[in-house]
Amino acid sequence: MDELSVANTLVVSQKKEWGEIVSGFETKNRYVVLNELGNELYRAKEEGGSLLLRLSLKAFRPFTIVLTKGDGQPALRVERPFRFYFHEVDVREAGGKVLGTVVREFSWLHRLFRVSDAQGKEICRLYGPLFHPWTFEIRQNEREVGKITKKWSGLLKEGFTDTDNFAAVLPPGMSTEAKCVLLGAVFLIDFVYFENR
Repeated sequence: MDELSVANTLVVSQKKEWGEIVSGFETKNRYVVLNELGNELYRAKEEGGSLLLRLSLKAFRPFTIVLTKGDGQPALRVERPFRFYFHEVDVREAGGKVLGTVVREFSWLHRLFRVSDAQGKEICRLYGPLFHPWTFEIRQNEREVGKITKKWSGLLKEGFTDTDNFAAVLPPGMSTEAKCVLLGAVFLIDFVYFENR
């Protein structure tokens, strides 16, 4: 987690295999996490889950994403149980200790998530404006302090694949544990709003 202590911006880029692109058959998601200088911090890979769940539940499927460092050592785990609407993830250290949770909250007109630490204390909220579907503001005390944004990948990629790229501009002075939880929020947002259904 030391890699995140000095990072203020993270880029999360989904990696697709050619077989999935050509066939449209959903495989386990893979990502690369970079810092603002383009240096690789982690590789992330969806683990477990069955083919049947991927085919039947698609974006609603439960998942575990394991983030590993460059040397292959596990760093973080992002675990999502099955939820039909109130989606959530737990973000854990490699050893299993919970760092925090991200939970979708009910709203008619906006996309809202509550981001909490390991003790359940609110760190911030993610607010997705209705008319800005690719943007999630990171808010503390109703004030925007950062942002998670899906980046346009170009007409061919957007039209023919579900490859997604995100940039997370993190609040200054945020703890490393809170940064880990917000990184977990990026994966949840990808599944809930941008994964093929």
